[in-house]
Amino acid sequence: MTKVNTKLDRRSFLRVSALASGGMMLSFSWLAGCKPTPEEELGLPKEWFELNSYIKIGENGAVTLYSPNPEFGSNVKTSMPMILAEELDTDWKNVWVEQADFYPERFDRQFTGGSQGIRQGWTPLRTAGATARAMLVAAAAQSWNVPANEITTSAGILEHKASGKKAHYGEMASLAATLEIPEEVELKDISDFKIIGHSKRNVDGQKIVSGKPLFAIDHKVEGMKYAAIVHPPAFGMRLKSFDKNSVMGMPGIQDVFSINVFKDDYVQNFFDTTTFPEIVAIVGNSTWEVMQAKKNLVAEWEKAPETKFKMAGFGGNSMDVTVPSGLENTSSHKSRMAEFIKNPGTVVRKDGDPEGMFKKAAKVIERTYSAPFLAHNTMEPMNCFADVKGNKAVIYGPTQAPEFIMGTLSSSLGIPRENIQINLARMGGGFGRRAYSHHMVEAALISQKIQAPVKMVYTREDDLSAGVYRPTYSATYRAALDENNNLLALHVKAGGIPESPLHANRFPAGALDHYLAESWDIPSNITIGAFRAPRSNFIAGAEQSFLDELAEEMEKDPIDFRLELLKRAETDPVGTNNDYDPKRYAGVLQLVKEKSNWNQAQSNVHRGVSAYFCHNSYVAEVVDTVIKDNKPVVESVYAAVDCGIVINPDSAANMGEGAIVDGIGNAFFGELAFNNGAPTKTNFDTYRMIRQKEAPKKIEVHFVESTENPTGLGEPLFPPVFAALANSLYKATGKRYYEQPFAPQLEMGNLRM
Repeated sequence: MTKVNTKLDRRSFLRVSALASGGMMLSFSWLAGCKPTPEEELGLPKEWFELNSYIKIGENGAVTLYSPNPEFGSNVKTSMPMILAEELDTDWKNVWVEQADFYPERFDRQFTGGSQGIRQGWTPLRTAGATARAMLVAAAAQSWNVPANEITTSAGILEHKASGKKAHYGEMASLAATLEIPEEVELKDISDFKIIGHSKRNVDGQKIVSGKPLFAIDHKVEGMKYAAIVHPPAFGMRLKSFDKNSVMGMPGIQDVFSINVFKDDYVQNFFDTTTFPEIVAIVGNSTWEVMQAKKNLVAEWEKAPETKFKMAGFGGNSMDVTVPSGLENTSSHKSRMAEFIKNPGTVVRKDGDPEGMFKKAAKVIERTYSAPFLAHNTMEPMNCFADVKGNKAVIYGPTQAPEFIMGTLSSSLGIPRENIQINLARMGGGFGRRAYSHHMVEAALISQKIQAPVKMVYTREDDLSAGVYRPTYSATYRAALDENNNLLALHVKAGGIPESPLHANRFPAGALDHYLAESWDIPSNITIGAFRAPRSNFIAGAEQSFLDELAEEMEKDPIDFRLELLKRAETDPVGTNNDYDPKRYAGVLQLVKEKSNWNQAQSNVHRGVSAYFCHNSYVAEVVDTVIKDNKPVVESVYAAVDCGIVINPDSAANMGEGAIVDGIGNAFFGELAFNNGAPTKTNFDTYRMIRQKEAPKKIEVHFVESTENPTGLGEPLFPPVFAALANSLYKATGKRYYEQPFAPQLEMGNLRM
């Protein structure tokens, strides 16, 4: 047992109170309260209280958990309750799970992103479950007049073996609710886990497959209107004027007006990123009618000037932001990036004397890698329901970060935060796109203007042409070798528009005596934001592709070469600011080598390997490509993952499989270019996505057995697959791939994708 102090976070345990039915309620901040689903649907006791943040235990022993984190497929809505149920020592079949709405006064962090949900919830959830269990044991001890340490729990049953007394949790819940919260509780030993580490079905699975209304796009209320938006046709432009009368006579159209997302004096935060703060809203009686009017609206646009504003940073700091003017082009982007590659960057890390080593090198290998802007393309269109009446607002929509949009809503609407309720919908995809919730502000302002509830829906063209994109990046790697092909020094210079992807303190930093990392960036008015594994999703591919080519030059097996570097980082590390654990890093390489039978590949199978550390987790992947009908086909992918304790194995493997398919699709096809500020692709007829027949025929995800606390999982399997695929394609085609996407370059005779 591990003892923990329940007062580590005083907000975690708000209060304990008796339920009208005689049950117990334990409140804690990680699981904020919301209105329960009707008891006729759940089959729960009738006398539940309607509370804020809590675990509820009914007189029949049923447990209800309200999950705070927005759900978009990472399965936190199942995994978080599993952690709680484990320490509560209840029967999983008695646990009911509901999505909490947003209650900022009760939460420290109500955000899905950065692969941090389980990592940050691990200790609070375990402590909450263990505290409830301890109070139930204390209640039984008092009721039976026996020592508490003689009472055992299992699957929601309390038992005193010496006297033969037993009771289910519900029978002691009423008394437990009157007891003081213990200052210290014992957590289970990992070896005693019965729920954690055992696969459980998605708690929303049945609702998803049966089409239940889990998504905001399904939401309807009486008297609801529909809205569409019209934005400038290109980045670097703004609204000049519009002719309301050009559409007011069309069927079902109620009103046309412009809105501005931000008040003039509002200080934006990082997640307030929006492409066009001033847009035109069209309101009508149906989605179809407003979409038709959108096509016919006469509007005039003009070039936007350079703008400057302050942005609130994390930790209370602020920064000055400049958005340049102009209509940007992919061709000019590439030219400017090529110039920055040639010139010195900002030195971020320097170990030893890399310049000296390059001067004395017998051989220098230099390669430059690049990748384009990428669109998120969430399958559920961006949408939001809003009902703003007087001094109150109800917002219902898909968002990863409700806490970061609340201040914006309050400022833009002129309504106090406490009068705004954000109800959280399940998201039909997120990947970072829905961390930027300006769509919620737009819907709220439209509702406020028309004084009626409204549902606003983006078209696919809206999102692709006015999106928040993955930046375009470039990285140049140089290696200095001596006359015996020994590695003397490594130099990386990486940058992008408008940010750099460089992680200077990650591997192979710390494994070389002489190492130099430089960074650069180019300002842009094209809006960018978090995209699955931000920055890592590019730099991992560049780094691991270069290491593969370097290993070949040095006549070393690519896995063995990486393991040699990691051994050096483990036994004699260079510097003290290395972000990774080389032993755990090497562990996933060794595991994937074993599981893929690396040294026993068939002659017609072309293998590539890659490994990367991000979001506190380690992943190694092997991609097997074969040539069929004169084109490369990804046959198999093997992944080894060290993310600490795995809560829900099947769910974890599913997440890994999704990340791998997503990465392969983006590596082959993902690309967004710009012409005079406008994206050249605005829907799926031109923006190519991976198809089912192009997904790997087999994916195996293997987890390192671990007793470490859980770390990230939703993102870490995504970055390594880019290089593993590129290295595999090299073996299949004899050509190295330095520029994404790969598909346009795949020519070998008549070999084409």
